[in-house]
Amino acid sequence: MAGVQTAVALREQGFTGAVTLIGAEPHQPYDRPPLSKAVLLGKAEGSAFDIDFEALGIELSLGREVTGVRPADHELDTGAGPVAYDVLVLATGAEPIRLPGTEGVPGVHLLRTLDDAERLRPVLAEQRDVVVVGAGWIGAEFATAAREAGCSVTVVEAAERPLAGALPAEVAAPMASWYADSGAVLRTHARVERVEPGTVVLSDGTRLPAGAVVVGIGARPATDWLAGSDIELGTHKEVVTDDRLRTSAPDVYAVGDCSSFPSGRYGERLLVHHWDNAVQGPRTVAANIIGETPAPYDPVPYFWSEQFGRFVQYAGHHAAADELVWRGDPAGMAWSVCWLREGALVAVLAVGRPRDLAQGRKLIEAGTRLDAAKVADPSIPLKKAEYA
Repeated sequence: MAGVQTAVALREQGFTGAVTLIGAEPHQPYDRPPLSKAVLLGKAEGSAFDIDFEALGIELSLGREVTGVRPADHELDTGAGPVAYDVLVLATGAEPIRLPGTEGVPGVHLLRTLDDAERLRPVLAEQRDVVVVGAGWIGAEFATAAREAGCSVTVVEAAERPLAGALPAEVAAPMASWYADSGAVLRTHARVERVEPGTVVLSDGTRLPAGAVVVGIGARPATDWLAGSDIELGTHKEVVTDDRLRTSAPDVYAVGDCSSFPSGRYGERLLVHHWDNAVQGPRTVAANIIGETPAPYDPVPYFWSEQFGRFVQYAGHHAAADELVWRGDPAGMAWSVCWLREGALVAVLAVGRPRDLAQGRKLIEAGTRLDAAKVADPSIPLKKAEYA
């Protein structure tokens, strides 16, 4: 998404030079969210972008892996030889973290690419017993699809709750019941000792039958290929950019899942592994390349997840909040959580309440201070929860 959107944004903003999009995968550029939904369930054959690259004058160089970059020479190293550039945009995304000890074990899957989804389609079609390792966003989405396909699903999570790394305990707690409601089994405090063909063995000795194992324990920026380039990387091995998405190397930008940027809004550096960041960032990169001076890149992070019959949306960044306010009953199908900092809305999680999300996102962008008592009343629209 980030690479494609950058190329398209360059043309939309009037860039007339050569644009080449290089990708290691042989497939036409595609969107990832459908992979865990329609593509996985066989309701769609693919999710290629409906973009006429030829008409836009964008050259696609597919099935070509880039192995390194030499900024001083303005050259990329690839398996098919060097590629010179005037300006380079790094949009390599993130790659899933593998479960140690599972390399080469048959029946162990990741879900990140189109090929991954196609390998998993027959697993669902054959209604095998599935063990999902990790109760994060991708684990929940895959478990949802597997249950819809009629598979027996067990989700094992090393932490004490789902989404332990993403949401506070009190917010994630109601989501644990969603698994049982769908017919999936959620086992928390469950650490995988090893995976044998057809079996997942937990650290307490429990053996779980597994016609397939799907690993969803997180992702890391795909930046190993930058070793030796002297391009600055951060604590998570992501490319460090400034507030215009420029890297430490001249004429090199980075956008999307592979990079972090400083947020003036939140007072810290953000590493955002979500689709919306890969849509918004390219506009800033393109403006830089054509010689404009764009505003600092400081979006309100946003993402969504469809799981267990619920549409979950999140906007903002709650780490620095000093107050949490519930809107509605989390035992129900529709509720929200708002995070405030000194009275201003900084983040909102909406389950089945898209209006809360849409209004909340605008309030976050505006830095609007809200009356917590009004926020807590789900009958009052968020946009009307300002102090009188």
